[in-house]
Amino acid sequence: MTGPAPEAGNTPAPLTSFVGRRKDIAEVRRRLRSARLLTLTGVGGVGKTRLALEVAAVSRRAFPGGVWLVDLTTVTDPDTVPSAAAAALGVADAGDLPLLERVATHLAHRKALLVLDNCEHLADACAELALTLLPAAPRLRVLATSRLSLGIIGEELFTVAPLPADDAVALLLDRADALRPGFRSGAAADPGAVDRLCAGLDRLPLTIELAACRLRTLSVGQLTDRLDDRFTLLTGSAHARRPQQRTLRALVDWSYELCSPAERLLWTRLSVFTGSFGLEAAEAVCAGDGIATPDVLDLLARLVAQSVVLPVDEAGTRRYTLLETIRQYGRQRLAHSGTEPAVLRRHLDYFRTFAEQLAEGWFGPGQEETLARLRIEHGNLMAALEYGTTAPAPETSGTDPRRPGKRQLPDSQAALALAGALRFHWCAGGFLGEGRRRLGQILAAAPEPTPARATALWVAGWAALLQGDHRAAEDALAAARRLGERLDDPRVCAYVEGFCGALAMFQGRLPESARRFESAVTTFNGLGDASGTLFWLFQLAVVKTLLREPGAAEIARHGVALAEARGERLCRSYLLMALAFEAWTRGDNETGEQLARADLEIQRSFNDPIGSGMLLGLLAWLATARGEHECAARLLGTVDALWRRNTTSITAFGPHMSGIQERNAEEARRVMGRTAYERACAEGGRHDTPGRAIADVLATASGPGAPAVSAEGALTRREQEVAALVAKGLSNRQIAGSLQRSPRTVEGHVENILAKLGFASRAQIAVWWAAHQLPCAQGS
Repeated sequence: MTGPAPEAGNTPAPLTSFVGRRKDIAEVRRRLRSARLLTLTGVGGVGKTRLALEVAAVSRRAFPGGVWLVDLTTVTDPDTVPSAAAAALGVADAGDLPLLERVATHLAHRKALLVLDNCEHLADACAELALTLLPAAPRLRVLATSRLSLGIIGEELFTVAPLPADDAVALLLDRADALRPGFRSGAAADPGAVDRLCAGLDRLPLTIELAACRLRTLSVGQLTDRLDDRFTLLTGSAHARRPQQRTLRALVDWSYELCSPAERLLWTRLSVFTGSFGLEAAEAVCAGDGIATPDVLDLLARLVAQSVVLPVDEAGTRRYTLLETIRQYGRQRLAHSGTEPAVLRRHLDYFRTFAEQLAEGWFGPGQEETLARLRIEHGNLMAALEYGTTAPAPETSGTDPRRPGKRQLPDSQAALALAGALRFHWCAGGFLGEGRRRLGQILAAAPEPTPARATALWVAGWAALLQGDHRAAEDALAAARRLGERLDDPRVCAYVEGFCGALAMFQGRLPESARRFESAVTTFNGLGDASGTLFWLFQLAVVKTLLREPGAAEIARHGVALAEARGERLCRSYLLMALAFEAWTRGDNETGEQLARADLEIQRSFNDPIGSGMLLGLLAWLATARGEHECAARLLGTVDALWRRNTTSITAFGPHMSGIQERNAEEARRVMGRTAYERACAEGGRHDTPGRAIADVLATASGPGAPAVSAEGALTRREQEVAALVAKGLSNRQIAGSLQRSPRTVEGHVENILAKLGFASRAQIAVWWAAHQLPCAQGS
């Protein structure tokens, strides 16, 4: 029995109550029933975004395909608007098909609401997005917020006016009373004063929110007096600005000047962050030259109290963000101070170090958490790359002011090191397409023959391989080899050798591929680099299986043990897949099924469309071997959908794999008939993400491949020890000798294990243990 389907969408839960605008909400919802594109226009700070999100929140039932927010406040490049939409919708950025076309395909059959927020600086790109998506998705509605209309045929406009007087007062009282309990009752003594303050604030929600914070220390009359003086001054000195810009600028200037000098300094430095940031990042980037590191927390708290900085919770972590208007204002002040390059460089150095540490620790526990941290920091990582790619080249690299005696890398080389360190973010985190673009840009901007360039080249070759661009991969790997040899860097050369082996395998040259994989493994073994060894054992096991050479299973099992010893999960997943593939080729479908399904439990925690597609394809082949052709067809439909949505296909991974896939599809068509086969494929193709596809397979598990229970809680410690020794191939008598127990006692343990796990043979225990090894096995 299953529960109700979760609500689709990504709109954030509000941190404060929504006050007023009931008529506006009703009217916008009414207009959305007929309007395909409705744009909320109005002055900055009038509350367009908050109104759009409130409409989205109360309209969820009307849009079963989901309510999706595309926040464009941090997007500066019009070419990346499709990327922002794809990221919001969960469409993987992989492949060479135009991303906009992938987004259109994703939405084609959904009744969904897409909220495009803050479009004014990207009006043309947003117009192109709407013109592409709306015809392709007949049931899609687009709700945009912009100070300007998008200017396309079919667009309808709704002007968001300043709050009615009563709503403005209600909002001020609500926010001020939350910060200063009792304020509401005190304000009731002079309601006219509150009315005058709201009028002076132009009844704009953003200005009211900021003003409410000052009511913690100022009276309504004092605040009104200061506000009037500030507006008069700024209006008289900025005749070239439009009225709405003068009003917003006046408020932000006023808020800035009410801050202490140290608070202002932190505000301007925080403006280099994109999206949200953590306390550690703020301390690393903003401390120094007037701000001591221990003072950052206190100053940040003061800015939060003044609503200059907003606290946000992401993935259970407290972080901070600036409203875009506040951020842009701070950035202008920073630029005028002449210190912007130094702060941007600290931002680049912090995130380079952050990424390098995560990359160096990748082959160990916490890989899912690593990818989650990289996703949260994606905006900052891209901003750091952008700065390093475009910053003017200095005359000399100079000395790192934070590490005396250390030479500071030029900006472009620091960015190159960052791009290479993000290799798992690009290739395992769902940002493959953007990774290739960024790597191409920084490699072009930093041609110097450095170790950072050598790493970035082989990473670029890896990304190209995963997209099936063999020519680009070959060029990048050849350049990486030349530079690795010039720098006498055996590790770079070993990675190049391994990826050249992958290229050979994908092009059907299996003997050459095996030689290159063996060479890479040998080199990494000689270097004492277990992570590099583990990286290539999966590929070696697969190619050995394809060549029908002995030892493939032993290679994969060695890799599983190595991964387990290091607490590594993603390579372990691939190695389990290799073991399942090897078992299938020998006709041991039961073992292959158990290994593949155990692997699904690992893969479901990674957003890895390529690995998930290969694994689900293997499950389809196993279903064909069992004669379950309808199940195979559904799985093949799921795989095909995952490949298409990632603009690649199994053909990118070589003629051997694609041949197996096609033979299985042909058998299912022959047995079922074309119509039934296509119907089953279409049913499987409903899954549009790896996670959903895997969850469906695990939910419908049946037969001998059903997921086994975990050892923890199911077996006693002694039974775990016995299971580990059974997995090593020991007989009951040998186990008895090892544990100093009688053979009859060991036999009883084995019978208990079989009963608890629902297995019929010792072979099943061995397979199960390979997928569920526990720490106690290391000492067994």
